[in-house]
Amino acid sequence: MLPLDTTTITTTFVNASRKVVSDITLPAGLDTTDWAQLDYLGWVDPKMKRRSYVVVPVDGEPVGLVLRQADASPPRRAQCSWCRDVKLPNDVVLFSAQRAGAAGRNGDTVAIWICAEFQCSVNVRKLPSMAYIGFDVDAAREERMAMLRERSAGFAAEILAPS
Repeated sequence: MLPLDTTTITTTFVNASRKVVSDITLPAGLDTTDWAQLDYLGWVDPKMKRRSYVVVPVDGEPVGLVLRQADASPPRRAQCSWCRDVKLPNDVVLFSAQRAGAAGRNGDTVAIWICAEFQCSVNVRKLPSMAYIGFDVDAAREERMAMLRERSAGFAAEILAPS
C-alpha cells in the first residue's frame, strides 16, 4: 500500500458527510507505519467504538470508507470475508457501510464480515502449512495477499457503485 498522510486520508472518504469526516480520529503512529506490510489501512474510532474506518486502494487510488459495527452480542466466530483465514486469532464482526452518493443518503448500505481489529494484512502474511511435498508456501502467501487486495477493493467498488 502507498504511504498515506493525515491530509490524504481525510480527503479519501466517499461515504461520509463533511461533519463525519471532521469528527474522524485518525490512527496514531502513521509516520512509523510499515506500509509495505499493509494491504489496506483500517482502525476503530477510539471515541465511538461502533465506528471504524478503512482506506483501501482501488485502481491505485485510496478510497476511504466509514464502517459501522453491527450491534451483535456476543461476537460470533465467523470467517472474515477479506482474509478468509481459517485459524483466526481474533473475532470477526459484521460491519455495514453506507453507499456513496444519493443511494447512501437514502439509507442504502452494504454489510460484510471483517476482522474486528483489521488484522487481515497480518493474517494473509502468515506462512500456510505445507499441503503436500513441493507445495510452494511463498506463492500461496503471495496469492492470499493478492486476494485480500482484490476482495477489499471489490467491497470499496461496491460502495461506490450506484445501487
